Amino acid sequence: QVQLVESGGDLVQPGGSLRLSCAASGSRFSIYAMGWYRQASGKQRELVATITRTGATNYADSVKGRFTISRDNAENTVYLQMNNLKPEDTAVYYCCALTSGGNYWGQGTQVTVSS
Repeated sequence: QVQLVESGGDLVQPGGSLRLSCAASGSRFSIYAMGWYRQASGKQRELVATITRTGATNYADSVKGRFTISRDNAENTVYLQMNNLKPEDTAVYYCCALTSGGNYWGQGTQVTVSS
């Protein structure tokens, strides 16, 4: 079992920045990758970015060059630095832990980009 707690969501103006955090607890040794997904109102959940234990990263085309995923293995925390935010980035952002026993999800944190 892995428990995930996200934080950092907020209301921000277009062009602004936010940093999301996700703290993992429980069977952390079983996690081989972590990621961020998002779900906008009326849309399907979509991949934003992932990072493996060794630091390999993958990004959705829509966020490349604007978002950066990173992790602190010692603190069992993964971050998502979001710069140059756009209204279309508005969504609930979910942290995900990928393990050999299945995927675990956080409760989500709301990001709203609006003037």
